[in-house]
Amino acid sequence: MSDSQTVPAPAAARGETIGALERLSTRIAFFIAGLAMAAWAPLVPYAKARTGVDEATLGLLLLALGAGSMTTMPLTGALAARVGCRKVILLASAAVAATLPLLAHLDTVAGMALALFAFGAAIGAIDVAINIQAVVVEKASGRALMSGFHGFFSVGGIAGAALASALLWLQATPLIAALSVAVLLALLMLAGSRGLLRYGDDGHGGSMFVLPHGIVILVGALCFIVFLAEGAMLDWSALLLVSQRGVEASAGGLGYAVFALAMTIGRFNGDRIVQRFGARPVLALGGVCAAAGFALAALLPWVGATLLGFALIGLGCSNIVPILFTAAGNQKAMPAGAAISAVSTLGYAGILIGPAGIGWIAKISSLPAAFALLGVGLVAVAACARLVAARKG
Repeated sequence: MSDSQTVPAPAAARGETIGALERLSTRIAFFIAGLAMAAWAPLVPYAKARTGVDEATLGLLLLALGAGSMTTMPLTGALAARVGCRKVILLASAAVAATLPLLAHLDTVAGMALALFAFGAAIGAIDVAINIQAVVVEKASGRALMSGFHGFFSVGGIAGAALASALLWLQATPLIAALSVAVLLALLMLAGSRGLLRYGDDGHGGSMFVLPHGIVILVGALCFIVFLAEGAMLDWSALLLVSQRGVEASAGGLGYAVFALAMTIGRFNGDRIVQRFGARPVLALGGVCAAAGFALAALLPWVGATLLGFALIGLGCSNIVPILFTAAGNQKAMPAGAAISAVSTLGYAGILIGPAGIGWIAKISSLPAAFALLGVGLVAVAACARLVAARKG
């Protein structure tokens, strides 16, 4: 495969090419998205103290972030088709860089809600646009690249949380920490802008909102399950270790760290594995692996088994979402950009709904029972592998 390969029509008709520069810019864009999202997490306790809200009000405030993302995600596919991925990614990244310091400074509930909505809207637009760019670049390259792209999102998340936490640990104010991250985001935007695509999905019908239909509904439903599982690990893994396995509260975050590390390793090896064995078996085995991880974590009352389960969940889930986004970009039921917007929205709904749903199940039964039910959902993902991913040959 050469470093420069002509894009399939109709982009080829414009004389545009996709090569190493576009692949690098796509990786940088995924890194930016992960960095921006994760940098907010260490600032949450400071925002809570500054606004003086209780946990319940904070939860409602955080819904504003999700509401912003859910507002822009369904629209971004059409927007990218009209103005190009490059403009959407750069403008949304600039909005993130501008709003992050506000989140570290505002001290009123109304101001924080508005800033969180804007921040979430920008994050949602970036998420869809980078996946549209990734699908185009992967198609033009003729080989699996999506898992590696998502791996850079994971690395960006680790870097964002680590950078913000380190600055706060060094006694920087939340505003200085946020401004530092914003400057880094701006520098990364400049470094990666040249290879961002000046077009989006050429087959988009032009409507700003297209209801999902056909196979896209199934792909979106599977994304919903996987994002729900990932959200459960973020919100509930520490509580499972502390309340059910007797781990000290200070070490509760170890479970998510194991999960995130396993997912990052899986993603950076995923393209090679998908290229060799095909998307369908990787999707099926990934679902089975994640389901086994949830079963271990739920059923065996030992810390070691629970942590092993978390690692299996991370490995199993690592390549499912990249494969599903590739499937959304390759299906013919609706334009690729609209499909990716729909799949992103449905998947993100899993992150929003998941914490409350798992809490409800835990209340009427138990937290291990909720984790076991998630395992059943991952079995369903594995069972649908044949329908959404064709074997590469």
